Amino acid sequence: MLLNFYLTISTVFFPPKPTTDPPVWGFYAHSLINRLAVYSLPNEMLGFFKQNIDYVTDNSVNPDQRRYAVVGEAPRHFIDLDDYPDSIRVILPKLSWAQAKEKFSEDSLLAHGIVPWQIQRMTFQLTQAFLKKDNKDILRIATDLGHYIADSNVPLHTTRNYNGQLTNQLGIHGFWESRLPELYSKDYDLLIGKAEYENNIQKRSWSGVLNANAALDSVLLFEKMLTEKIDEEKKFTIEERNGVTVRAYSRNFSKEYHKMLDNQVERQMKASVKMISDIWFTAWVDAGQPDLKAIPKLEVDPKEEQEIMKAWLQRLLNVRKEADN
Repeated sequence: MLLNFYLTISTVFFPPKPTTDPPVWGFYAHSLINRLAVYSLPNEMLGFFKQNIDYVTDNSVNPDQRRYAVVGEAPRHFIDLDDYPDSIRVILPKLSWAQAKEKFSEDSLLAHGIVPWQIQRMTFQLTQAFLKKDNKDILRIATDLGHYIADSNVPLHTTRNYNGQLTNQLGIHGFWESRLPELYSKDYDLLIGKAEYENNIQKRSWSGVLNANAALDSVLLFEKMLTEKIDEEKKFTIEERNGVTVRAYSRNFSKEYHKMLDNQVERQMKASVKMISDIWFTAWVDAGQPDLKAIPKLEVDPKEEQEIMKAWLQRLLNVRKEADN
C-alpha cells in the first residue's frame, strides 16, 4: 500500500529529530477518521466510497506529504487565532475568503493559517467533482478535505504555540494527536450515526476551529501540571519504531494525561468523523445527488503511485538539504 511505502521510505531517509515543526494527527488517526466517515454516508453514496475505502484511508495523509514540497500547502492545515486581537476574532468567521483578503491581505492571512477557508474551498471543489462524476477527482478531493477537516478539530492547530515551543512544552503536539490516539483509540466510541446535510459550510468550518480552540487551555495546562508532579526520567521512554529508536512519552505519563483530558481526544476525533461525513454528504446533495453506482471504482496504477511518491521524497530531500545548510 502507498501508506506503508511512504512510512518505510520516509523513516529511512528522514529519521525523527528534535524539531519545532508542527506534527500532525498521526498517520493512524487520519486514516481511521477518514475510514469511519465512509460508514456514516447514506446508501446512495456508501457503495462507491466503500469500494474505494482503501484509497480514502491510505491517501489520508497526502496533504501532510505535500507540506515541504508544495508552496502554500502549510497554511491550509491551521489557523493561529491568538495572532488576532479579540475584536478581529469575532469578525473572521463572518468573512468569506474574498472578503478576508480584501480586509487583511492574502499574505497576512497565509502567515496565520487558513484552514476554515480551505475547508469551504474544497467543499465547493468536491461538489464540482460530483457534478462531473469524475471518480479520481471525487476521491482525491474528498480524501484531502477529510484531512483538513480533521486538522481543524485539533486544539494545537489553532495557536501559534502549536508545539508548546513558547511554554517549554516542546513535543506536546505529537503527544496529543499521535501518541494518545495510537495508545487509546481502540477503546473510543467513534460511531456517529448517519450523515446530515449542512446548510452553512462557512459556519460549520469555523465551529470546528472555535470548539477546538476552546479546548486549548486544558491541553497545555494539564500537561504542565502533570510534568510538575513527575520525574523527568519517568515522563519519557525509549521505543523502537520502524527500525528507528525514538524518545516517546512514557505509557504511565500518557495514561495520566489522557485521564486528565477526560475523553477530549476521543471527542475531537468523533467531531472530525462527523464533520467529514456531513460535508461529503452536503457536497453530493448540492451536486444534485448524482448516481454514484454508475461511477467505476478507481483503479490506481501502483507504479504511478510509487513514481509520484519518489518524486515527492526527492523534493523533500532537497528541501531538507537546503534547510540544513
